[in-house]
Amino acid sequence: MPSPRSERGRVLAVDPGSVRIGLALSDPLRIVAQPLAVVPAGPDAVDEIARIVTEREVAEIVVGLPIGLDGSEGPGAVAARELAKALEERTGRPVHLVDERFTTHTAEQAMIEGGARRRIRRARRDQVAASVILQQFLESSR
Repeated sequence: MPSPRSERGRVLAVDPGSVRIGLALSDPLRIVAQPLAVVPAGPDAVDEIARIVTEREVAEIVVGLPIGLDGSEGPGAVAARELAKALEERTGRPVHLVDERFTTHTAEQAMIEGGARRRIRRARRDQVAASVILQQFLESSR
């Protein structure tokens, strides 16, 4: 999605998955990414994310694009592109696709190093992965 970047306002990151979708939100100054929530993947996901976009006054959306190590795009990337398009149409906000290679692994490692128990790690991993995607986006925008 080659939408122009806005210069201010919150950014919402979306880490799509087949079961859960992790969400993270930036502060209004776009300095820090924070894990926000997990929404169930499925037919109501776009409406739920759109509700959050409105409630949190989100200016832009970043969707993680799962690209293989060899650069190939599989079914997950197709689904991420479809989700990004649906979010752009539903919210009217610019949506950017961002390579998400290694974000889940990075999130898992950060939680292990932080001492999170295994059960908690599974529950928060998608949110933390979304915050990793968002923080990379914010840093590349500076």
